[in-house]
Amino acid sequence: MWRARIKWVRSLLRLLVLLPVVGAAACNPAHGQVPEFAEKPESPATSGDQTAVLAGGCFWGVDAVFKHVQGVSTVVSGYAGGSATTAQYDVVSTGTTGHAEAVKITYNPAQVTYSQLLRVFFSVAHDPTELNRQGPDTGSQYRSAIFYATPAQRQTTLEYIAQLTTAKVFPAPIVTQVVPLQGFYPAEEYHQDFLARHPTYPYIVYNDLPKLRELQKQLPVMYKP
Repeated sequence: MWRARIKWVRSLLRLLVLLPVVGAAACNPAHGQVPEFAEKPESPATSGDQTAVLAGGCFWGVDAVFKHVQGVSTVVSGYAGGSATTAQYDVVSTGTTGHAEAVKITYNPAQVTYSQLLRVFFSVAHDPTELNRQGPDTGSQYRSAIFYATPAQRQTTLEYIAQLTTAKVFPAPIVTQVVPLQGFYPAEEYHQDFLARHPTYPYIVYNDLPKLRELQKQLPVMYKP
């Protein structure tokens, strides 16, 4: 638990400097609402749950956002982009492992599509125009990344980013990496369900609770309590 407390203290110190801008920057940087995927409709999945692995800064807030999306059954915080041997918080935090803090989302494609998850990702889960940082957190482990598991996920992701870029939805270029998923490694237990267990912690209050309010405000049909 001491590792989490160190992160809390560091984050709180950053917040004292960035407090005037954190609340706004943590939510939607787009000019208005991010549109849904407007290309050809996705082919229905054969059957069963599907998974998506996304990285958008500290996994505490991304985890919490997707736990409140209709059709999502589980969300696990973890690490992706590096090897199994370096998938520990204190090592990943050095920014030298290739890992990003990420979440693995299990969802029912009959209730929510992959492109709808991407809409949440780009709308309220993080700012896709920030390079190697999110809010008060800096380093490559906080980069924006989508780890695709299938050719269909890759195609949908690239087409959606192209659509958002052409429409100039964001005031700056999207810097989200689109890379194949090589492995996902669950984070330590104390990182799981962090917002639900620590809703009054300063980092959560200023960086992550606004994301949940934006999800409910911008995409009310997709929001589940």
